[in-house]
Amino acid sequence: MAGHSKWKNIQRRKNAQDAKRGKLFMKLAKEIYVAAKTGGGDPSANPGLRLVIEKAKAANMPNENIERAIKKATGNQEHTNYEEVKYEGYGPGGVAVMVTCLTDNKNRTASNVRVAFSKNGGNLGETGCVSYLFDRKGLLVISREELDIDEDDMLLQAIEAGAEEMETTDESFEIYTAPENFEEVKNKLAENGFSFVTAEITMIPQTYTTLTGDDLTKMLRLIDMLEDDDDVQEVYHNLDESAIE
Repeated sequence: MAGHSKWKNIQRRKNAQDAKRGKLFMKLAKEIYVAAKTGGGDPSANPGLRLVIEKAKAANMPNENIERAIKKATGNQEHTNYEEVKYEGYGPGGVAVMVTCLTDNKNRTASNVRVAFSKNGGNLGETGCVSYLFDRKGLLVISREELDIDEDDMLLQAIEAGAEEMETTDESFEIYTAPENFEEVKNKLAENGFSFVTAEITMIPQTYTTLTGDDLTKMLRLIDMLEDDDDVQEVYHNLDESAIE
């Protein structure tokens, strides 16, 4: 099903974040630490850890950094405990924003997130004020470069693997799954010889908001300010960025 490329919205922000390599590695290490602390240090028995490690490798995070975070989480010595906290609110022009954080100091994190919203024309809201506007989905992106398969055949393979839907652009196939089916779909497609540009469970907006002018400038600044915070792991929003260069 060709249509609005949801991944374009995700991709643009991730490309910008990937440029901040050291900060990205630090956030990934924190995510690996929490996954290993929660479900154990063996990726084969911990799907959450396995997914984060794949994400880290896709970002070219060194293996020693990954192993260090796992050892730190599974060691006997006392270490910092991180807590997941989520914030919801509205950016300029009514754009829905959800922020996921891992923090050892909720007061600091709440203050920083609040300042980012207030400085850029946004407002923090109550829990649940925008989350209903997003669907939690598995996302698998396959590059079409040097891939000898047409859209119909790719769609058939995706559906047979258990995917819910597929969107096609000139550059990629974007395959969406229910979160509980993500690993199964990913493994089946990998067995069929496909590799992934992106493989993650994410939040997909049900609708998108288009901004221009000052509102757009403020919204992009809000996203950048949030992503630059050490405690912020993910920023989800329904701004339509697909047309922004």
